Amino acid sequence: MTASPQSPARKLLDLIDGAWAAQAIHVAAELRLPELLAEKPRTSDDLALATGTHPLALRQLLRALATIDVLRQREDGAFETTPLGQRLEAEHPDSVRAWALWSGAHLWPVWGDLAYSVRTGGSARSRRLGTEGFAHLERDPAAGALFQRAAAELTRLDAAGILAAYDFSTVRCVADLGGGSGELLARILAANPALQGVLFDLPHAAEAGRSQLRQAGVANRCRVVSGDFFERAPEGADLHLLKSVIHDWSDEDCLRLLRSVRRALGGTGRLLVIERVVPERLENAAAHRRLAHSDLTMLVALGSRERTESELRGLLVGAGYRIRRVLPTRSSFSILEAETVP
Repeated sequence: MTASPQSPARKLLDLIDGAWAAQAIHVAAELRLPELLAEKPRTSDDLALATGTHPLALRQLLRALATIDVLRQREDGAFETTPLGQRLEAEHPDSVRAWALWSGAHLWPVWGDLAYSVRTGGSARSRRLGTEGFAHLERDPAAGALFQRAAAELTRLDAAGILAAYDFSTVRCVADLGGGSGELLARILAANPALQGVLFDLPHAAEAGRSQLRQAGVANRCRVVSGDFFERAPEGADLHLLKSVIHDWSDEDCLRLLRSVRRALGGTGRLLVIERVVPERLENAAAHRRLAHSDLTMLVALGSRERTESELRGLLVGAGYRIRRVLPTRSSFSILEAETVP
């Protein structure tokens, strides 16, 4: 006897109720449950004592986490971490702990204002905080540091695919604009020992960038520069790259940014725009759902969006670039390589 298929109403209810998992994972990361379970299984009472939480309430959380494979409950009732849950450990090489914290504490509130963003096209975060762009990170150092760690985690997952797709060996100096903590640039420099670099971002990211470059052993080949890339991009590099930057801004702001970069590059420079590229038609598929999630995140957080290849091409051509090629990567990103038009 075969099981009855899930009814449309039940399937929709599962989607509606699905947000609980994000908050459960956020709290697991906040309480450092995977670290506490790293060496041996522990009971809920033991974990409650270690975390200063309500024993019964924590047990409810632990059991919920077991249903989504973040933890596992053993036959003796104790809990242990899973390979999935280990990615919430801060020191795991594929850690996404900072992103879980950022998403649960900082993105969660603005998602409640999605209707406002859909009605107006504006940023729900700006409505709530009264700031534009990333100004909230400048006035809140703790939030700025968490955001940089979270962004570095996401970049770490994509860096290998980007390096495999593009040959940086012919470049003399690369400038990573909006490069945050320098995760991608550090990996590019490490893989290309003759290459020089410039890491450019707002002041709140500068110290994290210096630290990351030192840890990667490439600080002696890279300058860290703070500034406003809308006004003036750093000069002296023959290749500039913008990863996950264009999706932060409106078309008008993107054109301002791209023209600023063009002035810095002069008549012979190249630019890499590294972004998620949205198909002209989205379908019911896991990869497309991830794109849709990122697209709506850009809307509620910044009043912006992910773009199609034709939209990205239009921005580049409108700012005075010629498209050389579009390279897929084995990650969710594509690389648009452009050159300045004399």
